[in-house]
Parts: sequence; C-alpha cells; structure tokens
Amino acid sequence: MNNYIIKTEQLTKKYKSFVAVNDVSLHIRKGSIYGFLGPNGAGKSTTMKMLLGLTAPTKGGFEIDGKQFPDERLSILKEVGSFIESPSFYANLTGRENLDIIRRILGLPKSAVEDALELTGLLEFGNRLAKKYSLGMKQRLGLAGALLGRPPVLILDEPTNGLDPSGIHEIRNLIKSLPDLYDCTILISSHMLSEIELMADDIGILNHGHLLFEGSLDSLKQNGVQSGFAADNLEDMFLTMVDKDNAGRKQRAIL
Repeated sequence: MNNYIIKTEQLTKKYKSFVAVNDVSLHIRKGSIYGFLGPNGAGKSTTMKMLLGLTAPTKGGFEIDGKQFPDERLSILKEVGSFIESPSFYANLTGRENLDIIRRILGLPKSAVEDALELTGLLEFGNRLAKKYSLGMKQRLGLAGALLGRPPVLILDEPTNGLDPSGIHEIRNLIKSLPDLYDCTILISSHMLSEIELMADDIGILNHGHLLFEGSLDSLKQNGVQSGFAADNLEDMFLTMVDKDNAGRKQRAIL
C-alpha cells in the first residue's frame, strides 16, 4: 500500500490551443514536503489551482487523502489549506480580525484563530492593523489563514516571493517545522531550486506543462552526478535540465 496523500493522474489543462499542464502525474507522500519546481509559466500555479478546484482539468484526475475529484470536491476542500499568489487582506482590520473572517467562513471554533497566530509566531501582533504589517508578517498572516483548523494538506504557491533574505529564512523555517508540529503534508512551489533544496523531501520539476523529473532530493543529486554535475550544484543541473528540454522543443518544432 503506497502512502501518497496526493495523487494526480495525467492531469491536463488546455486553454484553446495552449496546453498549460500536460499529462502530469504527481505522487506526494503523506507527511512530506514536496517541492514543485519550474521556471515562471511552467504550469505550477495552474496545477495547484486544479487541486484546489479553482479551475477544472481538461483531462485526467486526482485524489487527495483518498477522496476523488470532482465527486468529493467539498470534502477535499475541507482538508486543504492554501496560499496562492500574494494573499490579500482588509488593510483596516487587525491580523486577528482578518483571520476571524476566514474562520467564520470555514465554520471553525474561535480557538482556531489563536492557534494559527501562535503557529506562525504572530500572536503578539494579532491586534496590529494588517496595513502596519511588514511584508514578511503579511506572508505569515497568509500562512496563518492557510493553517486555520490545522488542515492535513497545505498547498503553498511561492510563499517566499518578494521577501528579503531574512524574511525568506523566517518563512522557510516555519514551513519546515509544520509537518512535525501537526503532521501535515506540504506541496510548495518555487522557481528557485536553491530555496526548495533547504526544505523539501521530494521534488517534481515542471517545464512547459511537462513533468521532467519526480523523486527524492537524493535521487536528483545522483541523477546530477551521473549527468556530470557536481553534487553540490543542483541549481545548475535544474537549469540545464530545463534548457535541454527547451532545446528539444525547438528542435521538434523545426522538424
């Protein structure tokens, strides 16, 4: 019995003649941090939006925690906390009040807000207006919104985007601590392997909607060494893998 909490089967999304996601089959282990990598425009956000039911697959399907989409869409949504693009807040409400709005929509007890503030280190800033939050604190508040009710699955789209190095460090450490803190599984996207390398157990690399690689960080390193890369230079290997795929596409387009 495999222990995948998220499985996609040939997941595909087409917009007229443009294929944003092409036959993607992901296998995400329960309790792991899965790094979803690829250049901007590779199809990462589109894949995440399909998993959240925000856009429907053109072909293929997926299951989350044994629940099939679309038959059990509502049950799936109750199990997933998400952070997609920069979260937006009511600037004139406090962090606590912003979270309370989400809590009421989700029908969670009041204690869920305090719990999420505590998990993200925002407890002492809960009564500060959201507009007075630094960028790093806003990202934390976005994560607190995703963490309300401690969902078993978190889907985080570029959560460190736009942060300075200390903000990135802060959010990264927080994300790394979450699976142990309350036994969740995290799917996190980024276009920087150096960032994902410090967090993820497993990795999926997407380019032009195609999955180029899926496996553990160790198997990616072995793959790199076999391809003649220094084991400590995964970022170069990732970029070369993408460039090679792009060159192959150009070649096929000419033929």
